[in-house]
Amino acid sequence: MNVFRRSITIRTFSDQYHQIIFSFIYVTELSYMNMVSTPNIFCLVKGAGEGRTLLNAFDQALLTAGVGDTNLVRMSSIVPPGAKQRKSITLPKGGLIPVAYAHIDSGKPGEVISAAIAVALPEDPDLAGVIMEYEAKAPLAEVEEIVRQMAQDAFEYRNRKLGALFSTGVEHTVESCAAVFAGAVLWYE
Repeated sequence: MNVFRRSITIRTFSDQYHQIIFSFIYVTELSYMNMVSTPNIFCLVKGAGEGRTLLNAFDQALLTAGVGDTNLVRMSSIVPPGAKQRKSITLPKGGLIPVAYAHIDSGKPGEVISAAIAVALPEDPDLAGVIMEYEAKAPLAEVEEIVRQMAQDAFEYRNRKLGALFSTGVEHTVESCAAVFAGAVLWYE
């Protein structure tokens, strides 16, 4: 890796001159140019929680799902080519974690809330997969059926052959303030 510095002079509004030093890093290999590497594994997670407030309920749902001590970075819904499903993933506490997710909350006692996630993978491992999320004030069976159909539709639009379809979800009857969460965490092996 070659590193060099270059200085330029900038004229400000006060007619003073300031010298600014810029550092540039030249990279000889394309792989170094990626600011974030592409995840190669994914894990489906889910959780429900009650709390004093809706935000506390959401936090409890994240803890139940196993992602409560991380910083979730919500992303669009694409699984990188060749990514493999894992039953569980160990995540760094405080880490920036890429995730596609569905969530819903409610403060209406007795209301049923559900969130579900579906991951569709292609027959061809060189193609990307799709993640779909759905949440509603409805039973889980209905919500999961819809999200699975959404994933199948996404493959149809892309003219890809479906190789595998995974889904998970969570249903909860609100006691006071509740939230549900279902996500597809992307990570590295």
